[in-house]
Amino acid sequence: MLNAYFRVQGYEVLTVNWGEDGVRACQNQPPNLVILDIRLPDIDGFEVARRLRNHRKTAQIPIIFVTEKRERQDRLQGLQLQADDYITKPFDIRELLLVVRNSLARARNQPLSNAITGLPDGVLVDEALAAALVRPDSAFTVTTIQNLSKFREVYGFVATDDLLRAFSLICHDVLSEPAPVEQFMGHLRPDSFVLISSSKNLPVLKDHLRKKLEPSFEFFYSDQHRESGLFAEHLLGVSFDDLQLPLGGFKTMDELKNELMRLCR
Repeated sequence: MLNAYFRVQGYEVLTVNWGEDGVRACQNQPPNLVILDIRLPDIDGFEVARRLRNHRKTAQIPIIFVTEKRERQDRLQGLQLQADDYITKPFDIRELLLVVRNSLARARNQPLSNAITGLPDGVLVDEALAAALVRPDSAFTVTTIQNLSKFREVYGFVATDDLLRAFSLICHDVLSEPAPVEQFMGHLRPDSFVLISSSKNLPVLKDHLRKKLEPSFEFFYSDQHRESGLFAEHLLGVSFDDLQLPLGGFKTMDELKNELMRLCR
């Protein structure tokens, strides 16, 4: 039905029935947008979305889930995978058409910085990686806010956005301090970041960031949750996963970025 409807609307449509085939099709010829069910014969739609987000060629493709799975946890899982929308069946096909049009328009006008954090995104990150690739002393680490999904589940998206803004402000202050080399931080995914410095300076930079960031996370818990120990096993924190450069380094920026995306938690 969707195939016929969107073709009549002037779209070029490719359909596949299996999740693995969908991942391969997107990697071979990346589409402008993916409409994705969750119940598939092999891997489920969540795994398809996860693989698309973790691959350099498909990381930025808009994804719209269309599914009969209405549970709140399913919806949260879809949105945590950076889906542009999550539509449950039965649905209004005209509404879906508008969602598709809006998602494609946003993708065409993608900003150079993240709307929530103000940190570099997209093209600016690619440019920074390409520049660092030709510097022999460049070192890279993937920075992730730990247990952010648990925080989002309890406090919601608005509070999570506030936390991300505070995170970016602290990172900006630390990176603005005088340093012997150029330093850079930008988004790989909405809640994972690449940090670039020199091999000598990066350990110092990571230590400074950890000391600044982790105490600040305490302020985002309510007194009730802090006293009850609700987050005792899921405390917010920050992790740094260093990229181990292969012998001879990476030949292209795409190789480098793909390896960094694999380190995203």
